[in-house]
Amino acid sequence: MRLKNQAVNRVLPKINQILHIQVASVDEDEARQEYKTRVSDLQEHHISIEVPIHEGTGRLKKLYVGDELSIVFITDGGIKHYFNSYVLGFREDTIRQVIIKKPELESITQIQRRTFLRITAQLEIAVRLSEQVRFVALTDDVGGGGISFICDPQWPLKFGDRLQCWLLVPYKSNTAEHANFISEVVRIKTLETGRQLVMLKFIEIAEMDRQRIIRYCFERQIDFRKK
Repeated sequence: MRLKNQAVNRVLPKINQILHIQVASVDEDEARQEYKTRVSDLQEHHISIEVPIHEGTGRLKKLYVGDELSIVFITDGGIKHYFNSYVLGFREDTIRQVIIKKPELESITQIQRRTFLRITAQLEIAVRLSEQVRFVALTDDVGGGGISFICDPQWPLKFGDRLQCWLLVPYKSNTAEHANFISEVVRIKTLETGRQLVMLKFIEIAEMDRQRIIRYCFERQIDFRKK
């Protein structure tokens, strides 16, 4: 009965609604940071918000297209609502606006979820550090703002390295596409197996390629909900 009531009470945020935001990051400290913003406009498929401000320091948060967001807003009745979204782009106005994906009503919940669009997945990725260092690996997870992959420790990767990558992205329609991008190594973790988990954020990626990855993540999320 409680779940049915939650479904009935789902609402979208309104113009001037305060949103509390956390940004997906492979850096655990950054992922815990909370920011505050305000809804400035609502359209059919997107929401415009002001640039988020850190609630503790008052510093503005720089966002990038594809950044994945966990968002909370509180209705007049004091009920917290949660949803996930991602950055679509920006608009220069009197105050700079951040354009985010408008959530489907059924995706809004009164239960907190920290499951971003980043999806656990083993996809084939070709990596080039230099003309001499090229290899193929399998991803550990993928998302609109970055990915991680697992590889042998023989490859001389380190924090800050920039990698040219080609990711094979399969879809439920039995088709597949390649997403090409340049990424930066933000963390390397040695696993118990001796292999290394390499975490990347996108530095240069065409919007079409980013959307290919996001589409894959959405398809996987739908599959998970059906299970």
